[in-house]
Amino acid sequence: MATTPLGIRSYPYPWWLRRSSAASPGGFGVRTVRFPSNHPRRLCSGPREGAGEGGHEIVRTLLIDNYDSYTYNIFQELTVVNRVAPVVIYNDEWTWEYIYDCLYEKKAFDNIVISPGPGSPMCADDIGVCLHILRECGDIPILGVCLGHQALGFVHGAKIAHAPEPVHGRLSEIEHTGHNLFKHIPSGRRSGFKVVRYHSLVIQVNSLPKELVPIAWTTSDRTLSYLEAEHPCTISSPLSITNGSSSYELTERVLMGVMHTSRPHYGVQFHPESIATSFGRQIFQNFKKLTVEHGLHTPSLHHRKVSDIGDKLDLLTNGSLNSIKKANNHLHDKFLNGTRENKRKYLKLQWKKLDGLANRIDGRGKIFSELFGNQNGGDTFWLDSSSTDQNRARFSFMGGKGGPLWKQLTFRLIDQSNGSKSGGHLLIRDSSGSIKKNFLKDGFFEFIDKEIQSFQYDERDFEGLPFDFFGGFVGFLGYGLKIECGASVNRHKSTTPDACLFFSDNLLVIDHTNGDVYLLAIRDSTNLSNQWLVETEKKLIRLAARPKIMNIKFPSKTSPQRESSFIPEKSKTQYLRDVAKCLNFIRDGESYELCLTSQQRKRVGDIDKLGLYLKLREKNPAPYAAWLNFENEKLAVFCSSPERFLRLDRHGILEAKPIKGTISRGNTIEEDERLRLQLQYSEKDQAENLMIVDLLRNDLGRVCQPGTVQVSRLMEVQSYSTVHTMVSTIQGQKKTNLTPVHCIRAAFPGGSMTGAPKLRSMELLDLVESCPRGIYSGSIGFISYNGTFDLNIVIRTIVWCDGDVSVGSGGAIVALSKPEEEYDEMMLKAKAPIKVVQAMCAKEEAVSSCVPLQS
Repeated sequence: MATTPLGIRSYPYPWWLRRSSAASPGGFGVRTVRFPSNHPRRLCSGPREGAGEGGHEIVRTLLIDNYDSYTYNIFQELTVVNRVAPVVIYNDEWTWEYIYDCLYEKKAFDNIVISPGPGSPMCADDIGVCLHILRECGDIPILGVCLGHQALGFVHGAKIAHAPEPVHGRLSEIEHTGHNLFKHIPSGRRSGFKVVRYHSLVIQVNSLPKELVPIAWTTSDRTLSYLEAEHPCTISSPLSITNGSSSYELTERVLMGVMHTSRPHYGVQFHPESIATSFGRQIFQNFKKLTVEHGLHTPSLHHRKVSDIGDKLDLLTNGSLNSIKKANNHLHDKFLNGTRENKRKYLKLQWKKLDGLANRIDGRGKIFSELFGNQNGGDTFWLDSSSTDQNRARFSFMGGKGGPLWKQLTFRLIDQSNGSKSGGHLLIRDSSGSIKKNFLKDGFFEFIDKEIQSFQYDERDFEGLPFDFFGGFVGFLGYGLKIECGASVNRHKSTTPDACLFFSDNLLVIDHTNGDVYLLAIRDSTNLSNQWLVETEKKLIRLAARPKIMNIKFPSKTSPQRESSFIPEKSKTQYLRDVAKCLNFIRDGESYELCLTSQQRKRVGDIDKLGLYLKLREKNPAPYAAWLNFENEKLAVFCSSPERFLRLDRHGILEAKPIKGTISRGNTIEEDERLRLQLQYSEKDQAENLMIVDLLRNDLGRVCQPGTVQVSRLMEVQSYSTVHTMVSTIQGQKKTNLTPVHCIRAAFPGGSMTGAPKLRSMELLDLVESCPRGIYSGSIGFISYNGTFDLNIVIRTIVWCDGDVSVGSGGAIVALSKPEEEYDEMMLKAKAPIKVVQAMCAKEEAVSSCVPLQS
């Protein structure tokens, strides 16, 4: 076990495990409200105060990523400011010798930025080559952010210590000396210069050597929540409606910025790239200006030329793509170069619109039951926007087995206990029952990428359709696929498949705004039959003619093996201990936020699965609800998720809608409003949400055009049947040279279910959690054959597997968390699906001796 002077290394596993080897409405039917560019609630990637003096010079930056989840927010800012994308490398990706060659022989870079990151600069595994760069590159401008700032202090002999308290996702007012790094930025209390902090460690001021000079501090004011910083005159302090955690009163000013007296080296402890930091871009503009001025006064540096770069470096000019490739074990190269191994498949879409037909049928459940519910809905799916209030949802998609192109993909990762990281077994079953087995050495995402890239189609086929799913892959991606997205290990092997998808070639779509029904069929050039369209239309017309009084029921088999209640994976005592472990990791700087989860299980036997889902959608409607039934796998998923993971529409717009912050609904109107406001102004919940918003901005920043990542809604409280939640919306324009699967992979698994920084947080959670998450915390949705996709976050979900059901739930642990409250929140999130299962079991027990009704 490695231990620093602060005792940070407290978990016993090899350090090599900590590194990887490397806008139309659609989807489930959520409407997107797009704010105009001048709308006050449309927030771009960082506030834009101050015109600055960045100039029109092109400056090349080497951006060193300390395995953080905010590095690509810096990448986006630098790309806009420098007028060229920085090159991004992990801190252990290049040797010092190669970096020296790029800096001094090829003169490839004008300056260096050292990113934030988990851990401490005193740990070599955390800081990598950064200390060597700070020691040796005395003539090159360097800006260190957070961990990079601490590294600047440490390399010159300053002491790194715990901060007065961990501060993550909260804001402080800043006072500075007027140094050019802060030019055009006000200073002091009530000046408007507020910054977001994500740190547990600091440079001790009284340990600064003579080479380093302080240039910025926090003021003596307490830390602020985001809304409090935005509206200081309208929010009392302390709030009368807080969740019990008051803001921390600073007893001393905390060092927020330093500079070297003789080198062009600077450090800031706060995060200028955060969405809530004011004047963040101005700081990067000022650093660019300092770089240009330093180059003008240093003849040897003035001759650096961005274009004078060796062949190897040329391959890395797209910094975001470089690190995605490394994190994903250098996959996708042949696709980015335009080669395709798969034979191209030409697909033809046929469709028909039935105006208002759904309005003449008693409920969407009746449509699904009639068309796909025979034999309890085996091998069927229903992406079900069951919550349509507040203009939240518009479309639902449903389908089943039977078309000529239909197939089911079932993927299981190999056992990784022996240290192996990649690959798994794929089983492909077609509509006739034929089975093909393959071993995918490069993983499931690689396979799906090949499949999507092999399709050819005519965009005119789906002109006029108001949604973005026209058939293709639909199903789930399990949490274990994180191993293909940069995670170092899966300590727990899932008992369910790690991915299971149908290729749906027959599809029914319901538009909830007007009751229109769309029938879609994908065919290849050898079979253009429209028989399914004709037969399905006839069934729907007959169904619409029936009286709206029919209550379809299905036979249900009962099992004598029934438990009276759900059995938790962990006791309350153990969960509280695990929260305490997470808090210790956060205090030591190992993570900013950890999404701790657990599961509860119950034996139910061969229950009426479709009836169970219909009851869940009735009791807990949600915009990203879903039914999946994989008959051969003895697996069914009943999902009532309110959270979108990621969507890509036909216009190339990516959108994420993370949820962080949940509270129960009230029993009266007055209590309900009080609880809603309590959530809205909770400092803890705002900090949780802000951290994940910045993380999602980072994930989209890896795959989006620079300057296009925007937060159109920040910390908006949305109300559902059982809970209030705090939701934000992040959007960006996809880079044209990246495939849809690249985008999914760059953000998977959803940051709201991991915490930040994502990679380190997943490693820590693997240590703390005692069972596999499986489908829970993964994603359900579609990837259309034309590349559009919409995926949810699997929460508020029941998983039925061969007679056992499980319900997962959890919550984000942050520095302000209180163990008892975290346990209560975890139980609250599981309450609705668990009650539905218990009610269904009680009902079946009551009628088990009766003859079941036939449909």
